[in-house]
Amino acid sequence: MSSAIGRLVSSRACPPPSKVPTIQVTFGGQKVDVPKGGYYDRYRMNPNLDNVALDPAVGADLSFFSRTSKKLVDSRVGQIYAPNFYYRTSSVQLVFLAPLGQLKGKLPSPLEPITALPGYGLVALTFYSYKVCDNDPYNEVSVAIIVRQPGEVSYSTTQLLSSMWNRTFYGYVLALPVDTEIARVRGVYGYQLPKWLADISLEMEDEIIKASIIGADGTADLTLELPLPAMKTITSQSSIGTNNAINKIDGKWHQVKVQTNPLLAAQSLLPRNVSLYRGEGPLSKLLNELEIGTILRMDVLKDAQMILNMPTPLNGFDSVKL
Repeated sequence: MSSAIGRLVSSRACPPPSKVPTIQVTFGGQKVDVPKGGYYDRYRMNPNLDNVALDPAVGADLSFFSRTSKKLVDSRVGQIYAPNFYYRTSSVQLVFLAPLGQLKGKLPSPLEPITALPGYGLVALTFYSYKVCDNDPYNEVSVAIIVRQPGEVSYSTTQLLSSMWNRTFYGYVLALPVDTEIARVRGVYGYQLPKWLADISLEMEDEIIKASIIGADGTADLTLELPLPAMKTITSQSSIGTNNAINKIDGKWHQVKVQTNPLLAAQSLLPRNVSLYRGEGPLSKLLNELEIGTILRMDVLKDAQMILNMPTPLNGFDSVKL
């Protein structure tokens, strides 16, 4: 289903032309345009952190990244420096209850959705804005099913409570549109994730959060609007969270670890005053198929840092019964 969505819209949906001067580079064997003088143009994904710290757009201490060394590694898109650093990001995530039967129909074996309540699992819809990163600024939307941890045989409730306590979750991504070509190429060819080009925005200004993704025909696919909740300043590296995206790469199971260092954040259970408009686009249709219902939790990161790691094999996972 996820790859089908990507094939359906990849050639039709594209963001409006950027007003920023660009330069063409070769990435993953393809020619892509990146901002001239931007991070990729200057550093090819391996900047010196001292230089990054001089960028006023970063706005935070970079010690979170200093403990992780970049290395030149082989990948499906050639040799690249990894992991990928996101020096300043924001996001809003809504976690919905959805019938287990609908979720199981979207998951390849042996993946199983984690059970949140009897008969219901969890779907996460997330809008991201990557303001400063190795691959230059871009926006992204994710639709993912929260799944049981590979190889873990404990009860779903135990796993869910453990995930919340340890800030570590596992998910299967069904859709991951982006709004720059280099982000699409990296995701599709490097990670085999369901990415395509779309017009995406996320703004947190004037006490309001507004986010949207525009469909291939220029009409709204999803539009999100809600009051900006009271933000809490979080000490850097005191609440690091880890999301593990599980998917097949070249027919073999892998997981991609994403570490998030929140700096300014808010969280609420059963949030109110959340307006989510669903149109006729691929994400709206996907959420309808999943039969999402109650918003169980909302997480807002107004300021955060992230590290995107390379895929690692899930050895023996193909024979595991979850």
